[in-house]
Amino acid sequence: MVPSKTRSAAPRRGNDASANDQLDRPIIREATPNKSKFQAAVGDRVIGVDLGSAGALALLVDGDLVEVADMPILRDGPNSRPTVNPALLAPFFRRWNPRIAYIEFVSARPGEGPTGAFAFGRSRGCIEGVLGALAVPVAWITAPAWKRALGLSFASKDAARSEAIRRWPAQAELFARVRDDGRAESALIAVAGLLREARQ
Repeated sequence: MVPSKTRSAAPRRGNDASANDQLDRPIIREATPNKSKFQAAVGDRVIGVDLGSAGALALLVDGDLVEVADMPILRDGPNSRPTVNPALLAPFFRRWNPRIAYIEFVSARPGEGPTGAFAFGRSRGCIEGVLGALAVPVAWITAPAWKRALGLSFASKDAARSEAIRRWPAQAELFARVRDDGRAESALIAVAGLLREARQ
């Protein structure tokens, strides 16, 4: 069972903690599973990714939610804009060792300025590049497709949090905050990916 307590954690253990101490805020708020269960979780590993600096990552093993993590970012972009950091991202994907990654497909949005569009594209490229370097297959799934597969409302950001809590009530605290919609969406993207596999 995954503990519901969230905490600040570096993506690696040992002497690397001092590097995070230099940052102005915690980079990762991670739900770390019971070690024995995580080591025993050797089934089908699938990850879901909600893109963007406010996004998140989720690991499902045999369809069960095992771990979630907020997107690892540094505020090192122009005007301190948050950017996804590949060196902090890679340990998650390496440790999780997924069979496939389902990522929400996004493109330039109407009315979005060039700076925002570039930052979003950079995040997408960073995530896709890290997965490619680790030889993890990527499958894209649009927001309308995965939300429709799960019967979610398109209008409410809380719909994803509500559905995640319904599916994983023992881990409800992972999705308790308004800003935890990225966590919920990443986990549900993985579920939608599995459902799509089952139909094919």
